[in-house]
Amino acid sequence: MTSARTYMLLGGLLNVNYGGFVPISTVDWRGRSVCTVFLRGCPVHCHYCHNTALQGGSDSRSVEEILDMIHSSQMLISGVIFSGGEPTMQKDALIALAEGCRAMDVKVGVQTNGVFPETLEALIEHSLIDLVHLDIKTRWEHYPKLLKVKPEVTAKVQRSLSLCREAYLTGGALPEFQVVVTLFPGREDDVAYISREVPADIDFVLNQGVSGGLTPPCHLMN
Repeated sequence: MTSARTYMLLGGLLNVNYGGFVPISTVDWRGRSVCTVFLRGCPVHCHYCHNTALQGGSDSRSVEEILDMIHSSQMLISGVIFSGGEPTMQKDALIALAEGCRAMDVKVGVQTNGVFPETLEALIEHSLIDLVHLDIKTRWEHYPKLLKVKPEVTAKVQRSLSLCREAYLTGGALPEFQVVVTLFPGREDDVAYISREVPADIDFVLNQGVSGGLTPPCHLMN
Protein backbone atom coordinates (compact mmCIF):
# COMPACT_ATOMS: atom_id res chain seq x y z
CA MET A 1 0.00 0.00 0.00
CA THR A 2 1.34 3.42 -0.95
CA SER A 3 1.72 5.71 2.07
CA ALA A 4 0.94 9.40 2.21
CA ARG A 5 4.63 10.03 2.91
CA THR A 6 5.49 8.31 -0.38
CA TYR A 7 3.11 10.60 -2.23
CA MET A 8 4.78 13.62 -0.64
CA LEU A 9 8.18 12.41 -1.83
CA LEU A 10 6.78 11.71 -5.29
CA GLY A 11 5.44 15.25 -5.39
CA GLY A 12 8.81 16.55 -6.47
CA LEU A 13 8.63 14.27 -9.52
CA LEU A 14 4.97 14.66 -10.45
CA ASN A 15 3.42 17.15 -12.82
CA VAL A 16 -0.09 18.56 -12.71
CA ASN A 17 -2.30 19.39 -15.68
CA TYR A 18 -2.96 22.88 -14.39
CA GLY A 19 -6.04 24.96 -15.13
CA GLY A 20 -5.88 28.09 -13.00
CA PHE A 21 -5.53 29.65 -9.57
CA VAL A 22 -7.68 32.02 -7.51
CA PRO A 23 -5.53 33.42 -4.65
CA ILE A 24 -8.47 34.09 -2.33
CA SER A 25 -12.14 33.09 -2.38
CA THR A 26 -14.88 33.51 0.21
CA VAL A 27 -17.54 31.55 -1.70
CA ASP A 28 -15.98 28.13 -2.38
CA TRP A 29 -15.97 26.88 1.23
CA ARG A 30 -18.68 28.11 3.56
CA GLY A 31 -17.19 29.81 6.61
CA ARG A 32 -13.63 29.82 5.26
CA SER A 33 -11.37 32.02 3.24
CA VAL A 34 -9.58 29.73 0.78
CA CYS A 35 -7.60 29.68 -2.42
CA THR A 36 -8.87 27.64 -5.36
CA VAL A 37 -6.76 25.50 -7.68
CA PHE A 38 -8.28 24.35 -10.97
CA LEU A 39 -7.02 21.18 -12.64
CA ARG A 40 -7.61 20.35 -16.29
CA GLY A 41 -9.36 17.33 -17.73
CA CYS A 42 -12.80 15.83 -17.22
CA PRO A 43 -14.41 12.70 -18.71
CA VAL A 44 -17.90 14.16 -18.25
CA HIS A 45 -19.01 16.94 -20.58
CA CYS A 46 -22.05 18.60 -18.99
CA HIS A 47 -23.90 20.90 -21.38
CA TYR A 48 -24.14 23.55 -18.64
CA CYS A 49 -20.48 23.42 -17.53
CA HIS A 50 -19.12 26.91 -16.84
CA ASN A 51 -15.52 25.70 -17.14
CA THR A 52 -15.64 24.09 -20.57
CA ALA A 53 -12.13 25.36 -21.34
CA LEU A 54 -10.84 23.07 -18.58
CA GLN A 55 -12.46 19.90 -19.93
CA GLY A 56 -9.37 19.34 -22.09
CA GLY A 57 -6.08 20.91 -23.01
CA SER A 58 -2.70 20.72 -21.35
CA ASP A 59 -0.61 22.98 -19.12
CA SER A 60 1.93 20.87 -17.30
CA ARG A 61 3.24 22.31 -14.02
CA SER A 62 5.16 20.68 -11.21
CA VAL A 63 3.46 19.86 -7.92
CA GLU A 64 6.03 22.11 -6.23
CA GLU A 65 4.98 25.08 -8.39
CA ILE A 66 1.32 24.61 -7.43
CA LEU A 67 2.24 24.32 -3.75
CA ASP A 68 4.22 27.56 -4.06
CA MET A 69 1.06 29.26 -5.36
CA ILE A 70 -0.91 27.98 -2.37
CA HIS A 71 1.87 29.08 -0.02
CA SER A 72 1.70 32.59 -1.49
CA SER A 73 -1.88 32.86 -0.17
CA GLN A 74 -1.22 31.22 3.17
CA MET A 75 -1.39 34.42 5.21
CA LEU A 76 -4.98 35.00 4.02
CA ILE A 77 -6.47 31.50 3.89
CA SER A 78 -7.22 28.48 6.05
CA GLY A 79 -7.91 26.04 3.22
CA VAL A 80 -7.62 25.20 -0.45
CA ILE A 81 -10.29 23.94 -2.83
CA PHE A 82 -9.25 21.74 -5.75
CA SER A 83 -11.71 22.09 -8.60
CA GLY A 84 -11.73 21.72 -12.35
CA GLY A 85 -12.26 20.16 -14.70
CA GLU A 86 -12.26 17.09 -12.52
CA PRO A 87 -9.42 17.20 -9.95
CA THR A 88 -9.76 13.57 -8.88
CA MET A 89 -8.87 12.52 -12.43
CA GLN A 90 -5.22 13.28 -11.50
CA LYS A 91 -5.01 10.91 -8.55
CA ASP A 92 -1.29 10.83 -7.73
CA ALA A 93 -0.75 14.53 -8.31
CA LEU A 94 -3.82 15.48 -6.22
CA ILE A 95 -2.70 13.29 -3.33
CA ALA A 96 0.79 14.81 -3.46
CA LEU A 97 -0.75 18.29 -3.46
CA ALA A 98 -2.97 17.40 -0.50
CA GLU A 99 0.03 16.08 1.41
CA GLY A 100 1.88 19.33 0.71
CA CYS A 101 -1.10 21.29 2.01
CA ARG A 102 -1.11 19.19 5.18
CA ALA A 103 2.55 20.13 5.71
CA MET A 104 1.50 23.81 5.51
CA ASP A 105 -1.40 23.21 7.94
CA VAL A 106 -3.87 24.16 5.21
CA LYS A 107 -7.19 22.31 5.07
CA VAL A 108 -8.09 20.50 1.84
CA GLY A 109 -11.39 20.45 -0.02
CA VAL A 110 -12.34 18.89 -3.35
CA GLN A 111 -15.15 19.72 -5.76
CA THR A 112 -15.86 16.54 -7.72
CA ASN A 113 -18.37 14.75 -9.92
CA GLY A 114 -17.51 11.46 -8.18
CA VAL A 115 -16.36 9.60 -11.29
CA PHE A 116 -13.08 8.58 -9.65
CA PRO A 117 -14.02 7.04 -6.28
CA GLU A 118 -10.59 5.44 -5.89
CA THR A 119 -9.05 8.92 -5.56
CA LEU A 120 -11.54 9.95 -2.89
CA GLU A 121 -10.97 6.66 -1.09
CA ALA A 122 -7.20 7.24 -1.01
CA LEU A 123 -7.58 10.82 0.24
CA ILE A 124 -9.89 9.68 3.02
CA GLU A 125 -7.75 6.67 3.91
CA HIS A 126 -4.65 8.86 4.31
CA SER A 127 -6.55 11.59 6.22
CA LEU A 128 -5.72 14.13 3.52
CA ILE A 129 -9.14 15.69 2.99
CA ASP A 130 -11.47 17.86 5.07
CA LEU A 131 -14.32 18.58 2.65
CA VAL A 132 -15.88 16.78 -0.31
CA HIS A 133 -18.30 18.77 -2.45
CA LEU A 134 -19.97 15.99 -4.50
CA ASP A 135 -21.95 17.11 -7.54
CA ILE A 136 -24.79 14.69 -8.29
CA LYS A 137 -25.89 15.55 -11.83
CA THR A 138 -29.31 13.91 -12.07
CA ARG A 139 -31.19 10.75 -11.05
CA TRP A 140 -29.16 7.62 -11.70
CA GLU A 141 -31.11 6.32 -14.70
CA HIS A 142 -30.55 9.58 -16.57
CA TYR A 143 -26.75 9.62 -16.24
CA PRO A 144 -25.89 7.73 -19.47
CA LYS A 145 -28.14 9.87 -21.68
CA LEU A 146 -27.59 13.27 -20.08
CA LEU A 147 -23.82 13.02 -19.67
CA LYS A 148 -23.03 10.74 -22.61
CA VAL A 149 -21.19 8.31 -20.32
CA LYS A 150 -21.17 4.51 -20.06
CA PRO A 151 -23.52 2.89 -17.50
CA GLU A 152 -20.60 1.85 -15.31
CA VAL A 153 -19.84 5.52 -14.65
CA THR A 154 -23.10 5.75 -12.72
CA ALA A 155 -21.90 2.98 -10.41
CA LYS A 156 -18.66 4.90 -9.79
CA VAL A 157 -20.59 8.00 -8.70
CA GLN A 158 -22.79 5.86 -6.46
CA ARG A 159 -19.65 4.40 -4.88
CA SER A 160 -18.25 7.90 -4.28
CA LEU A 161 -21.48 8.92 -2.58
CA SER A 162 -21.48 5.79 -0.43
CA LEU A 163 -17.87 6.03 0.74
CA CYS A 164 -18.10 9.77 1.49
CA ARG A 165 -21.39 9.28 3.32
CA GLU A 166 -19.88 6.51 5.44
CA ALA A 167 -16.66 8.44 6.13
CA TYR A 168 -18.62 11.50 7.20
CA LEU A 169 -21.22 9.76 9.36
CA THR A 170 -18.95 7.22 11.06
CA GLY A 171 -15.77 8.16 12.85
CA GLY A 172 -15.14 11.61 11.41
CA ALA A 173 -12.77 10.38 8.68
CA LEU A 174 -14.33 13.08 6.48
CA PRO A 175 -15.05 16.21 8.57
CA GLU A 176 -17.30 17.97 6.02
CA PHE A 177 -19.43 16.59 3.20
CA GLN A 178 -21.88 18.29 0.83
CA VAL A 179 -24.05 16.84 -1.91
CA VAL A 180 -24.76 19.43 -4.59
CA VAL A 181 -27.49 19.38 -7.24
CA THR A 182 -27.73 21.86 -10.11
CA LEU A 183 -31.38 22.67 -10.72
CA PHE A 184 -32.89 23.35 -14.17
CA PRO A 185 -36.48 24.05 -15.28
CA GLY A 186 -38.25 20.79 -15.98
CA ARG A 187 -35.86 18.79 -13.78
CA GLU A 188 -37.16 19.90 -10.39
CA ASP A 189 -38.27 16.34 -9.59
CA ASP A 190 -34.60 15.31 -9.52
CA VAL A 191 -34.21 17.13 -6.21
CA ALA A 192 -36.67 14.91 -4.34
CA TYR A 193 -35.24 11.78 -5.98
CA ILE A 194 -31.61 12.57 -5.15
CA SER A 195 -32.43 13.81 -1.64
CA ARG A 196 -33.58 10.29 -0.74
CA GLU A 197 -29.95 9.17 -1.20
CA VAL A 198 -28.72 11.79 1.26
CA PRO A 199 -29.25 11.40 5.03
CA ALA A 200 -30.60 14.44 6.88
CA ASP A 201 -27.24 14.94 8.65
CA ILE A 202 -25.51 15.74 5.33
CA ASP A 203 -25.70 19.18 3.73
CA PHE A 204 -27.81 19.14 0.56
CA VAL A 205 -27.05 22.16 -1.60
CA LEU A 206 -28.99 23.44 -4.62
CA ASN A 207 -27.20 25.34 -7.36
CA GLN A 208 -29.09 27.47 -9.85
CA GLY A 209 -28.42 26.10 -13.32
CA VAL A 210 -27.96 28.49 -16.24
CA SER A 211 -28.01 27.12 -19.78
CA GLY A 212 -28.67 29.04 -22.96
CA GLY A 213 -31.96 30.92 -22.87
CA LEU A 214 -33.56 28.83 -20.10
CA THR A 215 -35.09 30.85 -17.28
CA PRO A 216 -33.58 29.86 -13.89
CA PRO A 217 -36.04 28.00 -11.61
CA CYS A 218 -35.96 30.65 -8.90
CA HIS A 219 -37.32 33.18 -11.44
CA LEU A 220 -40.07 30.78 -12.41
CA MET A 221 -41.17 30.56 -8.79
CA ASN A 222 -41.29 34.35 -8.20
